[in-house]
Formats: sequence, C-alpha cells, structure tokens
Amino acid sequence: MKTTIYAILLTILGACNSNDSDYVALEDNKELSVTVPSNFPPMVYNVEGNPPTKHGFELGKKLFYDGKLSANGFISCGFCHEQRFSFTHHGHQFSHGIDDKEGTRNTPSLANMAFFSEFAWDGATNHLDLFPIIPITNEVEMGETMTSVLEKLKADSQYRQAFDAAFEEGGVNHENFLKAIAQFMVMMVSYNSKYDKYVRNEDDVTLTEQELIGLNIFQNKCASCHTTDLFSDGSFRNNGLPPNPKINDLGRAEVSGSTNDNYKFKVPSLRNVALTAPYMHDGRFGSLESVLNFYQNGVQDSPTLDPLLKNGDTLGIPLTNNEKQALIAFLKTLTDEEFINDERFAEY
Repeated sequence: MKTTIYAILLTILGACNSNDSDYVALEDNKELSVTVPSNFPPMVYNVEGNPPTKHGFELGKKLFYDGKLSANGFISCGFCHEQRFSFTHHGHQFSHGIDDKEGTRNTPSLANMAFFSEFAWDGATNHLDLFPIIPITNEVEMGETMTSVLEKLKADSQYRQAFDAAFEEGGVNHENFLKAIAQFMVMMVSYNSKYDKYVRNEDDVTLTEQELIGLNIFQNKCASCHTTDLFSDGSFRNNGLPPNPKINDLGRAEVSGSTNDNYKFKVPSLRNVALTAPYMHDGRFGSLESVLNFYQNGVQDSPTLDPLLKNGDTLGIPLTNNEKQALIAFLKTLTDEEFINDERFAEY
C-alpha cells in the first residue's frame, strides 16, 4: 500500500514539476527583435500576428533542420537551403529530394523573406506561414503529408515540450508548426554586405572605382526589376529565357491559369548572388558572366516577354565587356559574410 501511495505521489510531483517547468519556459520566452535595416523598405510580414520569440525561433530552427519533415526521414529544409550559400542548393541545377528524385526548378534563397508578399518561383503562396507546405508535400522534394509530419512530432516528447514552451496555447498542431518555421525565417535578414555599409555610411566603407561604375550601370540597366535594396520588386516577369523543351515550365501561369503569365517567374533578389550559382529558375547558367551574356544577346521574344527587354527591334540589355566586368564587381559587394556565418541560423 505504501509503495502504491509513494508511486502516486511521485506521479503527481512529476506532473507538477512538468507544469512548473512549462510555466518557467513560457515566462522566459522573450520576444526577439526583428531587424529592419534603415536602407530597406517596410517589412511585409505581420510580425504582430506571430512575433518571433526565443523558444519559437529555436523550435523553428529545429524543425528547419529535421529530416522528420520528409517521407524518408532524411531530407530537411536545410538540405536544399544551405546557409553558406545564402540558403540555396549551390551547385545543383535542380534540387534533389527524397530517394534522390530531381525537381524541375532551382532552389531560391531564403534571405529577407519577411519583406516579400509572394513566395516560390511561381508565387504558389502569398503567406510566409504557408510556404513550408509546398516543399513538404511536393512528391519529389520531401514527399510527405502535413498530417504524417504532425503525427511524428506528436510522438516525440522533446517536440511536445518544445511546442508547449514556444506557444501559450501549446500543443503540436498545424498552426504552431507553421508559425515556428516562419519565426525562424523572419529573423533571417541579410543586410550587412559591403554595399549596405557603403549606402548607410558605416565603418568608413567605400566602393572601388570599378564597383562604383558597376553600381551606376546597375542603376541604369538593371534596377527597373531589381528594385530597392532588396534588389527585387517581387513581381513575375518573362525575361526572355528560351523554355526548356523537356520541362516546358509555364511559371506563374501554372498558378494563375492565365496565358498572359506564361513563362513569367518571380524576379529573384540579387543579395548574396555571387554565392548562389547556378542561376535562373531552372539553374541553366553556372556563372554571373553567363547570365550577363544571356541578357546581352540571348533574350528570346514571345508574347509575354517583359517590355523592359524590348527596345524597338533590339532585345535584351546592351552591355560591353567592360560594363559586364564592372557589374559583376558591384554584384559581389552584395555578399553578406555576417549573414552566411551567423550562428543563430547554423545547423546544430
């Protein structure tokens, strides 16, 4: 009898300790400050609706690097989004997912996601919270279902504790799962490149003569699409890239259903662009030189070609070899070493 009572007391005490632990964790779950650089436009993401917190961010990071989110238990978000390459899949034309299946698009960077309103090359979702659903449920990327992912997380005691610590209304559920990953991505702001320090007049940083020439060329010939210091206007455009006959990816039209959107893809940000090769939605170019050569003499006309790439009978962007070299020199000033080495975002 005494043994039974003792066991019951231990169970009660354990439950109390667990609740106390959860209470302390919530009390310690301070909000994190999201950086909005002075040279950036306003943030689009509604931070008030899902403010990043200490435990929410850590949970999102844990989920981001966990293979449990995929069908084979191996492919995590971080598998295709590597920090040292500005969270792209450097060196892979197409991303490789479960069972080494190959997709049809190149992995885009995840930097500064909170400043945009539509995501993926075709804008398949217009809310950052919903973005992870796309790769998780894609049959050649992570090949899972949201239901199955949550079942795996619910069966893990560490995850149950982490969810309870991160959210006042705890529990492993769809909303908390998506909010946690979003909190991780919202904090991923890249804003300390050489260029940034130059335009903000910080640390006496100056650009070389060639970099300044490149900046001027960029402002005159590229900044119509790669606008603001995000270096993208977030729009969808047909840049004249000849369609891949084996894939015939229609881009934005696959989401909108409109032929007016045929072959339009989201204008990518150029931040850290020197690290994110290969380039374009299908990763067909392995160098910045190849990209500029394409814009000089490879643009193909079509009914949806962006008007900015048409100048009478001339297509593309006229560039001399010296201008291309200056442009590349400028683009390299957009590399943010602090961001790609920030331990907050590093895999455990």
